[in-house]
Amino acid sequence: MKRAFVKLTKISFGFVLFLVLVIVVAVLWPLPELPLTEKHDSILVKSINVIDVKSGNISYNQDILIENNKIKSINETSDMKFKVDLTIDGTGKFAIPGLWDMHTHSNQLSPWLHHPLYIANGVTGVRDMSGQLNKKDSYWAGTKERLQWNKDLDNYTRATPRYVLQSSYQIDGASSVPRGFPEYFKLENIQDVDSLLNFYKNQKTDFIKVYSQIPPKSYKRLASQAPKYGLHLAGHKPVFVSLKDAVLSGQKSFEHGRIFMYESFPKADSLRQTKNWKSFFIESRKSMINDFDWGVATDLMKTMKDNDAYWTPTLQTLKFEAYAHEQSFLDNENLKYISTSRKKLWWGFDIERNKKRNLSEESNGISTEFYEAAKNQIKKANEIGVPIMTGTDVTDSYTFAGFSLHDELKELTNCGLTNLEALQSATITPAKYANLDKHFGTIETGKNADLIILKMNPLQKITNSSSISGVLINGIFYNADDIEELKSYTESMASSFHTNKFRLTN
Repeated sequence: MKRAFVKLTKISFGFVLFLVLVIVVAVLWPLPELPLTEKHDSILVKSINVIDVKSGNISYNQDILIENNKIKSINETSDMKFKVDLTIDGTGKFAIPGLWDMHTHSNQLSPWLHHPLYIANGVTGVRDMSGQLNKKDSYWAGTKERLQWNKDLDNYTRATPRYVLQSSYQIDGASSVPRGFPEYFKLENIQDVDSLLNFYKNQKTDFIKVYSQIPPKSYKRLASQAPKYGLHLAGHKPVFVSLKDAVLSGQKSFEHGRIFMYESFPKADSLRQTKNWKSFFIESRKSMINDFDWGVATDLMKTMKDNDAYWTPTLQTLKFEAYAHEQSFLDNENLKYISTSRKKLWWGFDIERNKKRNLSEESNGISTEFYEAAKNQIKKANEIGVPIMTGTDVTDSYTFAGFSLHDELKELTNCGLTNLEALQSATITPAKYANLDKHFGTIETGKNADLIILKMNPLQKITNSSSISGVLINGIFYNADDIEELKSYTESMASSFHTNKFRLTN
């Protein structure tokens, strides 16, 4: 009996040791890299219909000659033969510039969970709205990682979109800065502004991401000093600063769909002055809808237009809040691209919180009204001339890398933008915002050849923007088979042990 027990103990111990070794190897083993598609120095896209996103005109049956990712010529199709590495048949198809998502959040797993889906959906450029303090973050990506990803794209060592305009950590006052980091990140004193700006200038950051609770005096000092460091401000409208003051201070872009609702109801001044602004906001939501002052909002829109301040409404976030209680909305086919741990933890909590609020007696219908009100305000802002950019707020709940950009285009047309204006919000408008319109945003000779080949015309129906036949970025052509491989890769990564272990421990 004793021998049997000893033998069993040895077997059990050996089995446990084996399991431990398996787990350790699984944790330490690197994530599989996405195989790279072949790069071509010269490409000819033959007989394609080229959409001019400036005018809406279409040049039919054009040959686009590309060399080293630059458009060398665009001419009507002829029998002239070019010696190129790759010829793409564009007969009956439409070419548009690569799309840009101007509000995303990347993390250390983005190369596996986001980048393939961006490219598969024709999103060739993204502006990331998160960053790091003075230490590498185990979860969020920062300027160093994003600039390295850009180098990887240029050097043909990684499949990734271009990261345009690098962001700081979100500057949100003392409560947002963990212990152990320099005091200047809190911006409690205006004397700290230059230390913060100097740090991010040395990090090769392009803008300071301002958030809701930044102290007003520090904000104004930040806005006045940032241009001296080659930086600008972008992000939330600070709660304690009026939208007019923020625009006149030089903040370059404003994020999310509520910015005019904060400012255009009778107690807007009280909201900016209260100490417990979150409670005041919750109590004021009905008034923001029912007592909305279009005269005030219109004046603010004109101020934004006159001062070249951009708006990225991120309607996907408001839509989620409005419909989190409806199962038909929650049953999204793109959930297979989201890691199991994120769905169960972050998104699961978010769903339950919004569902409870939407179904409560005191808040029933308010989130839907907010969503619809934002759409009306986007329509008016567009008519006045406020430059509008597409943004999705990946990684927020029910925003899907790449896919949600096409949903945002559709939402913008539901707000009253034409199909052409919606396309502009994802192409030439963000390129102008980034001062990169000499290289991106339109299909023209001399510009970078980041292109999408569509089966159908998006000017006729905006949902045709997702009828993708191929994507060109940095001399790499992703055909239909490659696009499916990109999607399958992320789907497998989303359910992998490595990915979900990372989510649980970071």
